[in-house]
Amino acid sequence: MKWNEVKVETASEAVEAVANILMEEGASGVEIEDSKDVENYSTDGFGEIIETEMITSLTEGAYVKAYFPETIFVPEILPTIREKVNKLPDYGLSVGKNELKVTEVAEKDWATAWKKYYHPVRISRYLTIKPSWEEYQTTDPKEEVITLDPGMAFGTGTHPTTRLTLHALEATLRGNETVIDVGTGSGVLSIAAKYLGAKEVVAYDLDDVAVKAAKENIALNPPAKNIQVKANNLLTNVEKKADVIVANILADIIVEMLPDAWRLLEPTGTLIVSGIIEAKKQEVIEAMQVQGFIIDQTFQQKDWYALTFKKMEE
Repeated sequence: MKWNEVKVETASEAVEAVANILMEEGASGVEIEDSKDVENYSTDGFGEIIETEMITSLTEGAYVKAYFPETIFVPEILPTIREKVNKLPDYGLSVGKNELKVTEVAEKDWATAWKKYYHPVRISRYLTIKPSWEEYQTTDPKEEVITLDPGMAFGTGTHPTTRLTLHALEATLRGNETVIDVGTGSGVLSIAAKYLGAKEVVAYDLDDVAVKAAKENIALNPPAKNIQVKANNLLTNVEKKADVIVANILADIIVEMLPDAWRLLEPTGTLIVSGIIEAKKQEVIEAMQVQGFIIDQTFQQKDWYALTFKKMEE
């Protein structure tokens, strides 16, 4: 089968939003090459995950490549893609060069290409992420190894927003908590929560592809086998209470879900939010304070932030 590759050159902070737009328009998979990943991972001391050929080809910004089957007439959807990407600055996201290119490719050229960039990587003090096709032997008895296969639709769990959220989870969980994961994607945050001692985890995502991917990754991690994954729009109509709610999504969407997060959190519960850029940080903090949350911890990697907030006794 022939495929059409739609490549968007954008800013690092917009890669997840652009990837979501492309998936919404029918892409069967996405591949992200981010220059900030090169900066972060070539110097973090946790192990190499980006190969030299990628380092030399991308020095700034990012590429988001989406693959559409020949059954989808790409010229027809390009105007919609352009329109949605052009609106991202309205949400505080820079789109960089914002250039779009379409190329025809053979299936064999992309179906497994992303695997060559994905190797075991130590994410935090206790967490390492590895693909299922590589062996990894830990020498640290406290290290937990998450097996994650992002396939063609999701990242490898090493993007700064995910890393920061994992650090926040590690700093928050003490064991036996009930956790809700909003916008689970690959399921990596839910899986990590179980490895870190959560008693019960429920993961939600609006995208059926994400629900399927999360379930597949959960199956690769026996300690996570009891995680529930459900299709749902944020926390709408959710009734289950939680000690911790975690969401790695766009800042504006975080603000939108705050009333439901407040309603569902137990007294003294913790809300962990990530996917926040510098320009949106204060806006999120102020919205949290209006809702009644008190800021607890801040985690930063370059221009990205994860924040934790406490719900104090009413």
